[in-house]
Amino acid sequence: QVQVVESGGGLVQAGGSLRLSCTASGSVFTINDMGWYRQTPGKQRELVAVISRGGGTKYADAMKGRFTISRDNAKNTMYLQMNSLKPEDTAVYYCNVYIEAVAYTYWGQGTQVTVSS
Repeated sequence: QVQVVESGGGLVQAGGSLRLSCTASGSVFTINDMGWYRQTPGKQRELVAVISRGGGTKYADAMKGRFTISRDNAKNTMYLQMNSLKPEDTAVYYCNVYIEAVAYTYWGQGTQVTVSS
């Protein structure tokens, strides 16, 4: 079994910064892709950014230039540095990890990010 835990959410003023972390533990084989997604009430979960094991990245257009995704393979941990936060960034942020060996994607429980205006 694999556990995925996010941390680092909280309340911040518009223009501020937060750094989210996501760590996978348990029966972790080689983690392939990792990703951040977010969801607000009444809306579908949307992509924020993804990162491959080799460090290749992809961002949603709304996050380009403001958010930076990174990972530490030795620690099975991924990060999301969020700068210039806007009230519309308010959401629950979820992390997922894809493990090719078992062809399964694991999700965390989410961490709340609230940006006040």
